[in-house]
This record gives sequence, C-alpha cells and structure tokens, in this order.
Amino acid sequence: MLPQFKTFLYATDLGPGAPQAFRYALSLAQKYGAKIQILHAIEPLSRFGQSLVELHISHEQSEEIHRQAQRTLRADIVERLEKFRRDHAEDFCNGTDHVSGIEILDGQPAQVIASRAKSLGADLIIMGCHHHSALGRALLGSTAHKVMHQCQIPVMLVPIQGDEAEQET
Repeated sequence: MLPQFKTFLYATDLGPGAPQAFRYALSLAQKYGAKIQILHAIEPLSRFGQSLVELHISHEQSEEIHRQAQRTLRADIVERLEKFRRDHAEDFCNGTDHVSGIEILDGQPAQVIASRAKSLGADLIIMGCHHHSALGRALLGSTAHKVMHQCQIPVMLVPIQGDEAEQET
C-alpha cells in the first residue's frame, strides 16, 4: 500500500531561507491535498544564562520579565508567521487553504518538532537545512540531524544555500 500524505508539519526557524522550504511544503500540500501545520520552537534560556540574570535581579523579577518577554515574543512571532503565510502562499492557488494552523512551542527545537509531529499524526516533516561541515555537525549537531534521528516518520530536508537564503529576505 502506498503511503498517504494528509498532514505535514512544517518546522521553521523563521530564518532568511524559510520561504524556500515553505514553498516546497505548499507545493506538496497542493499535490496531495494535504494540510500543513506550521511550527516554530522557542529555545529556553540555559540554566547558566538564567543564573547570570538572577545575579542582578531577584528570581521573581526574572520570572515576570520572562513572562512578559514570552508574551511579546509570541505575539511578534504569530504576526510574522501570519505575514509569512500570506506573502508566500500567494504564489500558489488556494495556498492558504492548505495551512491548518500555526503553533509556537517552548523547548529544545528537535524535541519539540519530534514530539509535535507524533502528537499531530504528521505523515511528513518538512524543514530547511543549512549546510554544515562534518566537524560542525559532530561538535554542535543540527536541529535537522537530530529530528531525523528522533522521528519514525519521513523528514524532508530542503537545503538552504547561503546566497539563496540572503535573496529570500
């Protein structure tokens, strides 16, 4: 039996190359009549970073500043994603009809993407991938690489070239 594609999870860092990967997601969604769930993960401040902040202000003040910043950031990201969706879906007939929703979740991006894909029942994860050297991947890893190893569903990586990413802005 051939695989069915009904739900795509498009994970984005909102970087300059994001429109390129989004176009692939829209094209595939049109071809298969699938829906796209857009996901952006917000990486939390490290414990070290949090401890540095709390050297200068109280934990309660830090928490309140964090809550305010999260609200502001979420509102900004939702606005940017909505604009992104409108601007780049116009190239496709009924493109916005294929976008089922936009989510912003807290956590380590690879874990958030893998977890959300599973809970969504996604048939495919689509995301951009920057080229890194083998040493860079070994030392730092990449979100795309981690997602591929954490997921049991196919992951489509759209290569984002440096020059193309700058032109997409």
